[in-house]
Amino acid sequence: EAGRLASEVVAPTNRIGDQTGSVLTDNGDVITPEGFRQAYQQFISGGWTAVSADPEHGGAGFPLVIDVAIQEMFTSANMAFSLCPMLSQSAIGALSTHGSPEQKHRWLPLLISGAWTGTMLLTEPQAGSDVGALTTRAEPQADGSYRLWGQKIFITWGEHDMADNIVHCVLARTPDAPVGTRGISLFIVPKYSLEEDGALGGRNAIRCIGLEHKVGIHASPTCIMELNGAVGELVGDEHEGMRQMFTMMNKARLLVGLEGLAVAERAYQQAAAFAAERRQGRRPDTEPDAQTPINQHPDVRRMLLDMRARTEAMRGLLYLNAAAADRAARHPDPACRQQAQQRAELLTPVSKAWCTDQGVEVASMGIQVHGGMGFIEETGAAQHWRDSRIAPIYEGTNGIQAIDLVSRKLSMDGGAPLAGLLQEMSGLDKKLDEAGAAVAEAARWLSDHPGDDALAGATPFLNMLGLTIGGWVMARTWDKAQELAAAEESQSGFLTAKQTSSRFYLDQILPAAPALLPAATSGAAALD
Repeated sequence: EAGRLASEVVAPTNRIGDQTGSVLTDNGDVITPEGFRQAYQQFISGGWTAVSADPEHGGAGFPLVIDVAIQEMFTSANMAFSLCPMLSQSAIGALSTHGSPEQKHRWLPLLISGAWTGTMLLTEPQAGSDVGALTTRAEPQADGSYRLWGQKIFITWGEHDMADNIVHCVLARTPDAPVGTRGISLFIVPKYSLEEDGALGGRNAIRCIGLEHKVGIHASPTCIMELNGAVGELVGDEHEGMRQMFTMMNKARLLVGLEGLAVAERAYQQAAAFAAERRQGRRPDTEPDAQTPINQHPDVRRMLLDMRARTEAMRGLLYLNAAAADRAARHPDPACRQQAQQRAELLTPVSKAWCTDQGVEVASMGIQVHGGMGFIEETGAAQHWRDSRIAPIYEGTNGIQAIDLVSRKLSMDGGAPLAGLLQEMSGLDKKLDEAGAAVAEAARWLSDHPGDDALAGATPFLNMLGLTIGGWVMARTWDKAQELAAAEESQSGFLTAKQTSSRFYLDQILPAAPALLPAATSGAAALD
């Protein structure tokens, strides 16, 4: 059912959304492209916003890994559209973890149902990756509420016409707050205030005063939001906002990694269909006057297989990450929960950064498969690249993810999470063992060379680890496909395709991982 809705209802809005974009009116309202409101209503009526949410507040309670698989389809159908419910999930996660019982009762049911949507208001002109530089202020009021003043930028789906209310999660400073990240607090600031009975009240003093004109995701309104005494509620205690923010950000980072996968899948499907129909050139074994579909030419076949193999490796990594998060939340054994939490924390920056970089690469390769037609907007191939290009930037740039990996995640529990992961990988494939050994050597060097030397090698190391985990996924795929094929009287096309893509990855993509060892261990002096 999710696949049907994604392909028949959401996907048709992708092109028109790219062409027309969302529009800001003179009174600060945002009008979404034709078909978006109707698609969103069908989306929420199917309960797709509630898949992994807490049943206590109206969620279905499914594991996150199921939710991720479903979200991949909707994101492939229309990335710009999917960003709206994705941001709601982040708000739901923050309030579920840090909200008071009364706040959960007031805000979560309608966020989970999708009747309301959620956002994150973090970034300011002077405070991007340096969140601690934000200046939005929150003044306490006699009734226990706060009034907020300031301006936030790059706010995804900060204003729109698809839901009855928008619940903004806003980072701000209270009076006399400590400088930097230690002085940040988190507030709920709704577009419309609520009456005592939960009914919508008057319009709050938060407005969209501008939309950014972007390279891609044109239909997703990227808003400049102004708070002019907007009424808000404090979440938790003052000065806990940074910790609370990471509850929002960690899930968002996994889901942004999913965007890289989803757009790569869409780009691959389009490129494969085009290559099957486009006829150019002749093969020696065909009639002299018969043009050949370009998917019969070896270099085009190589590009298509490269796209497919990278996409399958990304999918495996993201699902492993989601499954680890599920075990961390649900396993009955506390020790297993802790181990799974460490695995999820280790994988999250890799999922976000490596998968989004791969998504851009796959989308670019899709343009190449189209040849000159790929550079023409009418084919739609370029839109996949334009849409995917934001994913390595937002929710923490990929450079920030690499820094997080080498400065925090490698040292967790004395390095045990990475060591355990590499141990699980060993013995499956010779090339995978070589890559794993290179990762272990690089990790030791980075641990022995903290500071600028480690930071200079952070991005190459993250790419090494991403390629290697992808190799683990594909080595397991190869083994399972071989096992199933041996048990069948006649091998299915599905198993043949899995064998082909996994072997291609192991032989032609994975060897790039150990080749990154010098870059990861060259130190900061190499940059002078």
